[in-house]
Amino acid sequence: MENLALKGTPKTPMIHFDGLSGKFEISGRSIPENSANFYLPLIHWVEQYVSTSVPQTVIHVRLEYFNTSSLKSVVVLFRRFEKLIKSGRKVEIFWYYEEEDEDMFESGEDFKLLIKIPIQLIKI
Repeated sequence: MENLALKGTPKTPMIHFDGLSGKFEISGRSIPENSANFYLPLIHWVEQYVSTSVPQTVIHVRLEYFNTSSLKSVVVLFRRFEKLIKSGRKVEIFWYYEEEDEDMFESGEDFKLLIKIPIQLIKI
């Protein structure tokens, strides 16, 4: 499976999805004009990954800021990864937040309630 890599912009995050190693990274800002259009190709890519994945998947999320529509799209994206757990594979999310950024910390806590994937909050 080919990797998916997108350079970050002032409005969209950097994306690096490695289907061979099972390592995923999302970083930067996520405030695209149309979040659904931005995230839909990523969601489709993950759907393909789920059917051909490695035994362990690690997702690093280093978002500085995201808007409400991005939140909804990221939830949909993470729910696709839940299918891996249901098939007996290991999935972990590492959610990074700056010590002073209570909003990003709380967002990580909210994701813990919304999805069924272990999330570790990492203070930087």
